[in-house]
Amino acid sequence: MSTDSRIDLTAFSERIATLRQRVADNVVGQSQPVHLLLTALMADGHVLLEGVPGVAKTLLAKTLSHLLRADFRRIQFTPDLMPTDVLGTSIFNLGTQQFDFHPGPVFTQVLLVDEINRAPAKTQAALFEVMEERQVTLDGKTRKLDPCYLVIATQNPVEQEGTYRLPEAQLDRFLLKIDMGYPSHEEELEILSRYNAGVDLRDVSALQPVISAEELLEMRKILPQVVADERILHYITGLIEGTRTSPLLDLGASPRASVALLRCAKAVALLAGRDFVIPDDVKEVASAVLCHRLSLTPDAEMNGYTAARIVGALLESTEIPQ
Repeated sequence: MSTDSRIDLTAFSERIATLRQRVADNVVGQSQPVHLLLTALMADGHVLLEGVPGVAKTLLAKTLSHLLRADFRRIQFTPDLMPTDVLGTSIFNLGTQQFDFHPGPVFTQVLLVDEINRAPAKTQAALFEVMEERQVTLDGKTRKLDPCYLVIATQNPVEQEGTYRLPEAQLDRFLLKIDMGYPSHEEELEILSRYNAGVDLRDVSALQPVISAEELLEMRKILPQVVADERILHYITGLIEGTRTSPLLDLGASPRASVALLRCAKAVALLAGRDFVIPDDVKEVASAVLCHRLSLTPDAEMNGYTAARIVGALLESTEIPQ
């Protein structure tokens, strides 16, 4: 690549570094989830955060939304939640003798869907069009959502009581699924020290925005300019084909997944201050992009295989074209 065609990422890198540090300052011990969340933010995709209760899933989502200077709404999914509670509804106005539309919480810029797998399938399905096309169609009328629209959903592991497994079509709408684990010993001590000093660990109101939604849209315009050569494209294709031919999987990755992997690899390159993709960028996000899109065979599940283990094996066995 000639130096004349290189992208100047200095200003971009400075803003992202500030955003990353502000999130890390407020959310202790989740550096990898923070990195992946920023990756999805640059790649313009929705995110599913999974982890047991209490590992800061909601705090991470609220922290990012406050730092973005974006309109923010939150929905707590429950078993009795209805689609109209999410999308909105039309109510007859006696004064005008017409139906007035009352928009639901999806009409925002950043939407936090808390415990998405506690609502039944009918309510989960209400988000299909919202996430895929950034619009809501009700009563024969389509209403567009903000161009910066972002869904951050959280869920507890499906083995927990009172949860519903998300359908494959719903999972496929999430660009990344990010697993959030327990903090380390040192990180747990830091959390306790903050609490012991009187810090409200859940309060994000004092956070000062780093970038606006409009600035984020401008930053995303850099992504298509990041170079991924034929070698990278062949590498991604090999990984995706590996999921389709694996005897351990009933359902492999779709073309949507291959595009998602390329977008995220470009975003990782940007976050690293580069305007070109290397194979390690693909490896870094492969698990978060692919695992929730794969369906294991019953035998594979019985033998203790996981999607992460299968993707890891594919990364080791798939040759990087020279």
